[in-house]
Formats: sequence, structure tokens, C-alpha cells
Amino acid sequence: MSVVRIGPYTLPNQLILAPMAGVTDQPFRQLCRRLGAGLVVSEMVTSDVRLWNSRKSSLRMIHNGDPEPRSVQIAGGDPEMLAEAARRNVELGAQIIDINMGCPAKKVCNKAAGSALLKDEELVAAILDAVVKAVDVPVTLKIRTGWDRANKNGISVAKIAEQAGISALAVHGRTRADLYTGQAEYDTIAAIKQAVRIPVFANGDIDSPHKARSVLAATGADGLLIGRAAQGRPWIFREIAHYLATGQELAAPPLHEIERILLEHLSALHAFYGEVMGVRIARKHVGWYLATLPGAREFRTDFNRLDSTDAQYTHVRQFFAARHNKDNEVAA
Repeated sequence: MSVVRIGPYTLPNQLILAPMAGVTDQPFRQLCRRLGAGLVVSEMVTSDVRLWNSRKSSLRMIHNGDPEPRSVQIAGGDPEMLAEAARRNVELGAQIIDINMGCPAKKVCNKAAGSALLKDEELVAAILDAVVKAVDVPVTLKIRTGWDRANKNGISVAKIAEQAGISALAVHGRTRADLYTGQAEYDTIAAIKQAVRIPVFANGDIDSPHKARSVLAATGADGLLIGRAAQGRPWIFREIAHYLATGQELAAPPLHEIERILLEHLSALHAFYGEVMGVRIARKHVGWYLATLPGAREFRTDFNRLDSTDAQYTHVRQFFAARHNKDNEVAA
């Protein structure tokens, strides 16, 4: 596997957990790092520091125990505000600042942030320049291939980023207009990789070890960002790392290991958020873990009605006990 460097940091492998709002909180970041991710990135934080006092924003910031190097993603459309947000995050312990110009969500784009910025290359240059000058830690950038298929300016934005001193560039292989539909454009990522000398990370539809290897080959990228495929399957990093290193597929985790990882994750969510919020946030994660297992739909309906940590633990244990019994019956 090739060595990936971001500024002074050498990553243990080429696999990065993509920042996802409402998903890549501290419990999930720690879990993915433990299960093989070489770098994890925090959820997107607004560049408006006046909003940081809200519970939602404060939980998205850097926390003690976050794996190093600690990378925080910021979003906004004003160069000065983004520069200030970067400075403040570094004071709070961020070791890498990541700028979001890739989020396609309407509520982000309507504020002229996320992938909406790709429409205005002068503003892109002003933002990158302001943030790089504001901090003495590496600044990375996440983009899409363009605004829509008629306006694919990923190469141009990548060159602006390199000139501004951006340390690494992540490219989601779709335009803003594509959202998450259709095939990711690995040819565009390959063209962007060819156009710049900074590390480029490919993102989009990387959901298996085989796909990871084929995307690296197709794009020439230095590393991979994995997002949605890690939801409910944080061991995907371990599986991909093993396959890239050895060419051999790692066996899928047995049921008892999935149960252990899920219960650990539940415990961390409850500890981090407190019971009320923890119970609520646990529902979506548990749904992802069990999505492919028989009986998951009925289980989820019941699970989503539970409102205490103890009830959630008990329910998960009962679900796995029933699955173990079924498997034993089949084996017998």
C-alpha cells in the first residue's frame, strides 16, 4: 500500500472515514479507527462561531480521546468566517482542518456553502487562501466534480487548491446535481489526480474490498474516502486494508463479533450523548447494523419504540440470542 501523508502526518493506511453529518460523531470515529481506518474526520461544523454554543455544534467539535491526527470539517461561504472557524478549531485541538465544498444538501447549498461554492471559483480561491493563511496546520479540501454535468470544473478547482497550499484533496465522483445517484465518475477523479501534485483521495460508491482496489487502479488516487458503506459496517476498513495488503479476502465477522461491536457502540453512544439523546441516535445505527440480517425489520419496529438504554441493550442481546439459536438449529 502506498504511503499517504497530509502535512507532517503519515497515515497508517490509505483508508479515510468520510465526514458525515449526524453519523461520524466521536463514538463512531473511535470505532472506525479501531477497526482499520487510517484517518477519521469529524462531522461538518458550521463556520459561524456564534452558533457553536448550541448542544448540536458543541458535540460535533474535537473531544478528548479523539484519534490523532484530529481532523475537523468546517463549512461556510465567507472567507473571514471560515478562517476564524479554522483558528478556533485549532485552538480546541484540531490538527487538520478540512473544508467542505462537496456537500450537496439543499440546506447547505442554499447558504452558498458546500458544493454550491464550486459555481464561484474566485470565492473558492479567496476561501482557501484565507484558511491556509489563518492556521499552521494542514488544510484539506473536499469537492465534487462540478456543479452539474454541463459545469464540471473539478480540475480547475483542484489547481486552485494546490496553488493555495491545500495539503490534500478529496473528490466525490459526482456533481452537485447528481446528489448520490448514478455511477461515480472515476475517470474525472483520475483526470484531477493527473492535474495536481498534492495527494488526491477518491470518494463515492466504495463498498467492498474489490471495489476499493479497482477504484485505486482506475483513478490513481493516493487514498480512499469511505462514507455510507461504513454505516453499520465499521469493519469494512479492516476488510479493505487486509485485501489491499494481501490480495486475500478477510472472512466476514461472525455473529458474536457483530454483537460485541454493536453493544460497544451502543454503550459509547449512551455515554457520549446521555440517555435521552443517546437512545434516539442509537436507533439509526442499530438499524444499519442489522439491515441485512433476517428478522431485522420487525426488530427495528419494536426497537424504535424503546426509550431507555437498558431496554435497548436487552433487546439487542435477545435479537442475537435468537439468531444464534436459529443458526445452531440449521447446523444441527
